[in-house]
Amino acid sequence: MTPEAKLAAMGLTLPEIPAPLANYVPYKINGNTLYLSGQGPRRSDGSMATGKVGRDVTVEQAYEHAKLVGLGLLAAAKAATGDLAKIEVLKVLGMVNAVPEFTDQPKVINGCSDLFVAVLGERGRHARSAVGMGSLPMQITVEIEAVMRIHE
Repeated sequence: MTPEAKLAAMGLTLPEIPAPLANYVPYKINGNTLYLSGQGPRRSDGSMATGKVGRDVTVEQAYEHAKLVGLGLLAAAKAATGDLAKIEVLKVLGMVNAVPEFTDQPKVINGCSDLFVAVLGERGRHARSAVGMGSLPMQITVEIEAVMRIHE
């Protein structure tokens, strides 16, 4: 089953790639390495999920926000390569806008990681960092960036 078919079977569709909010591009390719710019949790209506995890947002809600970001990253990867079957996730950096005492960043970023594995199988497994932040742009709950390999 193709990655796109797996997404459809899960009832998920790739969103449109949002326009960058500043002076950067959504992705950059160097050889067979794809660098994806950080994205936030953009809902289908274009609004962003905001708030502090551990105060305004639960771990479970933030997990779903990280899953939304994963869909956005997959959309950028498809735009860059034309085919999700060509990509392998190498590294993910997940940032969680959380209260200082929050320690479940890995559980939040699992929303993105679990999606990558569900859609890409073994090529979705990756090295990862999940860290807490005092704030993120526009008070979004989660920002995630990724590095991927392009297979021809």
